[in-house]
Amino acid sequence: QVLVEIEVEERPPASDAMFALGFDTNLGDMLGGILPKKMKRRKLPVSEARRVLVQQESEKRIDMDDVTRDALQRAEQDGIIFIDEIDKIAGGRSMGGPDVSREGVQRDILPIVEGSTVATKYGPVKTDFILFIAAGAFHTAKVTDLIPELQGRFPIRVKLDGLTQADFKAILTQPENAVTKQYAALLSADSVKLSFTDEALDEIARYAFLANENTENIGARRLHTVLENLLDDISFNASGNHPVIDMVVDAAYVNERLRHEFTDEDIHKYIL
Repeated sequence: QVLVEIEVEERPPASDAMFALGFDTNLGDMLGGILPKKMKRRKLPVSEARRVLVQQESEKRIDMDDVTRDALQRAEQDGIIFIDEIDKIAGGRSMGGPDVSREGVQRDILPIVEGSTVATKYGPVKTDFILFIAAGAFHTAKVTDLIPELQGRFPIRVKLDGLTQADFKAILTQPENAVTKQYAALLSADSVKLSFTDEALDEIARYAFLANENTENIGARRLHTVLENLLDDISFNASGNHPVIDMVVDAAYVNERLRHEFTDEDIHKYIL
């Protein structure tokens, strides 16, 4: 690997204490136009040195004020903010009254959603024309548990259907980085060549669907739980200190490993 020596700008590391206090603006950026830049020489591989030099030259040629102005305008006119897990701040009324902490979070979000000016390190951003999309599972809470003012800021509501057995099968087979391929790649490091028959994938999808139906519905994440229960013995015994082993998971093996895990009713929930 060929190393070249180049001169780069010395940048002080960001302080965690500043971030903890909410000051996310680097003082070096604020004083960069006033104080002279300190340079130092570094030895880097050619590929990394090329990237650093391109970045330095780009900073010299690009007017960052124009970039910031254009970014702020795009954020205000075309920005989309996705608020996930909004059901976690939807609290029903308890015996002592409403859940004050969750309602407080909702009232903090409310002015931003309905339109206000938010101060950022790049300047003020108006949220009047930003599109807000919120999503949540709403298994235990209901949409009506949100404060009425916040409900009114999301006039379009869409309910998604739960994943079916066919959906789980598609998730196991179609993505380029499907979870089955991830486990196969992980075990290949320990000299285990893992593969699944089509019937085995059908059974895995069926058990994942049943587990979501009979217990908490956690969506596609259920596949990780099912595959961990299915392959834990193989993962534990794979040491890599042996020739390559061909491991073909078929429907019989899936049923043997998962039949009692995901079909037997848990009687512990009836014990006081």
